Amino acid sequence: METGIRAGDLAPGDALPAVRALAAELGVSPATVAKAYQELRQRGLVVTAGRHGTRVRPRPPVASRRSALMPPPLPGARDVSAGNPDSRLLPPLGPHLAALAAELRAPVGYAASAVLPELAAAARERLATDGVPADEITVTGGALDGIERLLAAHVRPGDAVAVEDPGWANLLDLVAALGLRAIGVPVDDEGPTAPGVRAALAAGARALIVTSRAQNPTGAAVSAGRAAELRALLAGRADLLLIEDDHAAELARVPLHPLAGATPAWAFVRSVSKPYGPDLRLAVLAGDEATVARVAGRARVGAGWVSTVLQRLVLALWRDPATGGLVRRAAESYDRRRDGLVDALAARGLAAHGRTGINVWVPVPDETVAVTALRDAGWSVAPGALNRIAAAPGVRITVSTLDEADLGPLADAVARAVRPSPAGFSA
Repeated sequence: METGIRAGDLAPGDALPAVRALAAELGVSPATVAKAYQELRQRGLVVTAGRHGTRVRPRPPVASRRSALMPPPLPGARDVSAGNPDSRLLPPLGPHLAALAAELRAPVGYAASAVLPELAAAARERLATDGVPADEITVTGGALDGIERLLAAHVRPGDAVAVEDPGWANLLDLVAALGLRAIGVPVDDEGPTAPGVRAALAAGARALIVTSRAQNPTGAAVSAGRAAELRALLAGRADLLLIEDDHAAELARVPLHPLAGATPAWAFVRSVSKPYGPDLRLAVLAGDEATVARVAGRARVGAGWVSTVLQRLVLALWRDPATGGLVRRAAESYDRRRDGLVDALAARGLAAHGRTGINVWVPVPDETVAVTALRDAGWSVAPGALNRIAAAPGVRITVSTLDEADLGPLADAVARAVRPSPAGFSA
């Protein structure tokens, strides 16, 4: 079956045969097939979908020879599904790369490659401004890389990990690929709910992953009141690893209310990709001494370090007042477009969520109906199934490719998609 996924004969979402039917076809016992399916699930290749049986995961962790053959968007359709920042608002890297090239002297060797002291000092200062203790710090190849290293250092296959529901699709795929058991924690506009976290802890969660601001896909941001609730709930939990993901960083124009230090084992991860560009694969990771040491030590026996050239480039962007101004203007633009879309949907009688960040989450009665209707209207949105465990259906709309003039027409299309006429849809 893995070969079929790799070759493209089994596509994401394809159903696998029933256990007994496949056992009869192959002439083996049902227990043998069930064991194979269990191993495929533990490795994150397939998912059990209740009465819908076992299916290939939307993004199984195995490279497919046909992965480059994704169908192109419909001609003329507007793609608001990708979750990328607005490329028009990203700071230019060319001048900083040119200046960096002029400054570099002798090549760096293996022994000298580590976290640059000046980058670490700048990161500590930026985190301290937001109330995050950062005595211990390292860098990783992006937010997801940091989270993967944290989970690998603290939990084992089969352990339960509490994640937001709906939550970041890449994180849900990572948890599955690591052979971990995801426990969904409901999310409202103020972050993970306290009853949801309490239930996850009671169910044996060994790690809890919280998005500080600009939660993907709902735009939630942890409020001061919610942070106080969660801190009281997590206090002293020596058996739990707390991971905070602040991927939006400077793009989130709401105060940060960190949970850092609420548990003995904790980590705070802040990526630079959203504000400064997805190609900048660097995240700062702060935490308690043991947790940071585990991540840094694991890196040394693997990738080794994050490129010092990349570290110097990020430091130059941080120090440049003009770049800071561009990031602030980008944050203001996202706020206008996101808030404008939420308001436009509300004017049409639709509740939507998008307190911070670049995404708007729209609850819908039926995702397939809504996605199809919007496709027919010329809009490509992301189905919420990629982001959900047990949460109610919804669609995710990314505002980064929208102009303010697009908000009304898109809101009209969403309203029609959520309340479709009985005429039906195209094939």
